[in-house]
Amino acid sequence: MTPRTSALIMGVGPEQGLGAALCKRFAKENMQVFVCGRTTEKVEHIAELINSTGDHAQAITADLTKETDISTMIDMVNTSGLPLEVAIYNAGNNRPEPFLDITPEIFESMWRILCMGGFLASQAVLNLMLQQGDATPKRSLLFTGASGSLRGKANFSAFAAGKGALRMLAQSLAREFGPQGIHIAHVIIDGVINGDKVVKGYPDFVAGLGEDGLLDIHAIAENFWTLHRQERSAWTQEIDLRPFKENF
Repeated sequence: MTPRTSALIMGVGPEQGLGAALCKRFAKENMQVFVCGRTTEKVEHIAELINSTGDHAQAITADLTKETDISTMIDMVNTSGLPLEVAIYNAGNNRPEPFLDITPEIFESMWRILCMGGFLASQAVLNLMLQQGDATPKRSLLFTGASGSLRGKANFSAFAAGKGALRMLAQSLAREFGPQGIHIAHVIIDGVINGDKVVKGYPDFVAGLGEDGLLDIHAIAENFWTLHRQERSAWTQEIDLRPFKENF
């Protein structure tokens, strides 16, 4: 079937990652999915996987901290001719580091991808959605949060500062654009995601979490889909997800 609307997933990395899982989930709903990330090889791989199943995807390489890249990304989405139904800001990075070892450059780089990129992408996405009007009955802008969105742990000050700021941005946008028919929501991932970044990078840590200690990426993606499909008479602005055995 030919897609009637599109979905923009920003912050797509490895195949076994949340960004890729989000792309695959929304592609299953007959949307043209724009797979956006910093690494051309990775986003093209995900797009090819989706297209090989008969669904529809297009890769976009973009650094979401750069206005020029954001502009190019939105132009590609707009020129598709398909109304943008949902956009997800999933970009981010994390690095544990003692506070006194963090340089201003590191702190700023973390803030730029965690928060500044969210600001730039949101402005571009919301402008496009408002220009398109009621071309699609549902319009959503969703953000991926983390435990650091709620609480700053030792050795994660830069990460928590950026994620906390992104959460406040999402709340402000929800109050401003919800009445205009755009669902803004923030998804707190309060636990460790079962993806390549952690599984391959910190195998001993993952082993210590034991069976069912990680969040399944496909289960997370399903929650994003459910959130997007909510009726506007009962919208959720924020949800938190964690394994059943996770302490909180």
